[in-house]
Amino acid sequence: MIETILHPRITDSKDWATVLFVLSFAIVAITKSVFENRFGDFANLLFSNKYTKVYRDSAHLKSGFTLGLFFVQVISLAFFIQILLSYFGYASKTDWLLYIQIFTFLVFFILSKYLIEKIIATSFNIEEFMEQFNLQKVTYRTYIGLFILPFNIILFYYDSFSRNIPLVIIAIILVINVLTYLISIKNYQNLIFGKLFYFILYLCALEIAPYYFMYYWFTKGSA
Repeated sequence: MIETILHPRITDSKDWATVLFVLSFAIVAITKSVFENRFGDFANLLFSNKYTKVYRDSAHLKSGFTLGLFFVQVISLAFFIQILLSYFGYASKTDWLLYIQIFTFLVFFILSKYLIEKIIATSFNIEEFMEQFNLQKVTYRTYIGLFILPFNIILFYYDSFSRNIPLVIIAIILVINVLTYLISIKNYQNLIFGKLFYFILYLCALEIAPYYFMYYWFTKGSA
């Protein structure tokens, strides 16, 4: 009698990622149809400063347009982080449990950082500046999230891509972030120079230190 041993076939499902990608494009499409003119100005953000001039009121930070695209931004950035972890050999890009952890961490990190900034801004009496500064950061980082979304799809579903593509995307993200700060400093230079000490303290405490500690924790943990 021949004994048959069955081995379960383990496959990495990508269905969960497909759902999230479709959801992201659906949110973008709905946002575009509801806020058609605003979305058009937003799409031209790299070529024109009309969007930042028209929608500079801090009330826009909590608008449906900003919140909807913020959700897409977090989805996109979480995918990119997981793809990078896979690229460097630390994780699998099809691990949906890891994706949930990254997504949750990003939401917690961003919201916690925002609340701490609100507390510091109130303490230093720079609420108006911080609200406008945050709106500008959210605007450009949302733009980054939408920009890398198509690249996430390519990098997620195809393994035979140039190994330099993720590094090029990282370089572009860093350049856009630097430009964001330079543009913000230029737009609010009078207010910044009037409270220069507080602005430097803010940069060190909330814009440099968190990312440094995250980098230190990641490199130390993976060593």
